[in-house]
Amino acid sequence: MTDTIPTEFEVLDERFGAIGGDDKVEILHTGTRWAEGPVYFPAGRFLVWSDIPNERMLRWDEMTGAVGPFRQPSGYVNGNTLDREGRLVSCEQGGRRVTRTEHDGSITVIADRWQGKRFNSPNDVVVRSDGSIWFTDPPYGILSNYEGVAAEQEIDGCHVYRADPVTGEVRIVADDFVRPNGLAFSLDERRLYVADTKARQLRVFEVGDDGTLGGGKVFAEGGEQDNYDGLRLDDTGRVWVAAGKAVLCYDPDGTLIGRLRLPEATANLVFGGLKRNRLFITASSSLYSLMTNVTGARPVWAGR
Repeated sequence: MTDTIPTEFEVLDERFGAIGGDDKVEILHTGTRWAEGPVYFPAGRFLVWSDIPNERMLRWDEMTGAVGPFRQPSGYVNGNTLDREGRLVSCEQGGRRVTRTEHDGSITVIADRWQGKRFNSPNDVVVRSDGSIWFTDPPYGILSNYEGVAAEQEIDGCHVYRADPVTGEVRIVADDFVRPNGLAFSLDERRLYVADTKARQLRVFEVGDDGTLGGGKVFAEGGEQDNYDGLRLDDTGRVWVAAGKAVLCYDPDGTLIGRLRLPEATANLVFGGLKRNRLFITASSSLYSLMTNVTGARPVWAGR
C-alpha cells in the first residue's frame, strides 16, 4: 500500500482557491539521496527520475506501482525531458554534457562543449517545438564528487544555452545569471522562464524568431527559503516552481497565488498521467504524487 501524507494547499490569492485535488499526497518511493529530473512517458505509463549522488536513474511504473532501476551508472544525470519524437533528453553532470537516448537505447551526445571548452555541468533542459534544445549550466556537478566529478571550470560564468536542431551549433542565449537552473517555455513559446537559484529569482525572456532571447526581467522573487529549482507550466499559463519545502504557483502576471507544502526540500516537478493532471514532485529522498484538477501544459511531443 502506498504511503500518504495530508495535502497542504496554502491559498494566498483568490485565484488559487479553485485549485485542488486529492486530500492525500502519495509517497511513491523514498530512499534517494537527492531526487531530481522527473519525466513522464505517456506511451509506457511510467516515470523516470534521477538520484544524482547515487549516480542512478529510477523508473516508477504507473500500472503496477513498482520502482526499479532505469540506468546505473547514469553519468550523474540531473534534469530530463522528452523531445518531439518522445526520446529522452538528459543533462549529465558527470559527463558535463547533454545527451539523447535513442529508441534503440543508444546514447547520442547533443552538446558537450562551447567554443572548445567543456560545460560546467548541464542542469536542466527543455525542447522547443522547432526541435531546438535549451539548457542551463551551473557548476554543481564539478564543485565536488558528490553530484558529479570535481573539476576546474573551463567556461567563465554560468549560462543558458541553445543547441540548434539542424546544425548542432551551441550558443549562449543568456549570460547574466548567477546559478541558472530550471527553465520552461510559455504556452505559445514566445517567452522563456528561467530560475536563478542563488539569486532567488525567476526571470522571463522574450524569444525571438531567430532563437535569441531579449528582456530578462524579474518575473518573481523568493524569500530566504525559496531556492527556485525546477519549474513547469499548466495549460492556463500558471507557473509551478519547486522552491524550498513547497511547490509555488504563480499567476501569469507574476503574482504568487498559492503553494503546496511538502515535508522535504523540493527539486523538480512534472505533470503526467493519462490526462496530464497528476503532479509528480521530486524532493530530497522521495518521489511524491498528487492527482489534481489542474492540467499540465501540452508537451512538445504532442504538437502545438
